[in-house]
Amino acid sequence: MAKSTEAVTNTFSILADSVRRYVLYYLDEQETPVSLDRLATRVAAWHTDSTPDAVDDATLAEIRTALHHVHLPKLTEAGYITWNADTHTIRRGPNFDENAPLLRLMADHEDELAAGCL
Repeated sequence: MAKSTEAVTNTFSILADSVRRYVLYYLDEQETPVSLDRLATRVAAWHTDSTPDAVDDATLAEIRTALHHVHLPKLTEAGYITWNADTHTIRRGPNFDENAPLLRLMADHEDELAAGCL
């Protein structure tokens, strides 16, 4: 069944932000829930084009705060993730699988996307 124009617009709005894409890329690789700390470390590494061990504390704190207050709530509302704020764990949500093909295509071609195209 085809998605409505509003649903497609919402999907691209969610995926336009690199931090949200990185969250979803990471969850696509995971079979079980992940901790907020582990997710923040991985996202910060991708965001700074470094390794998880090379991420400095200030960057990690900034990403963790942005995840907690902005990105995880948006992804939860869209159904891409399920976020348990009490246990600080994140897992794939009910709408993750239907958007996974687009997400994987974007992940495979992330370095080919023109800056600012999303």
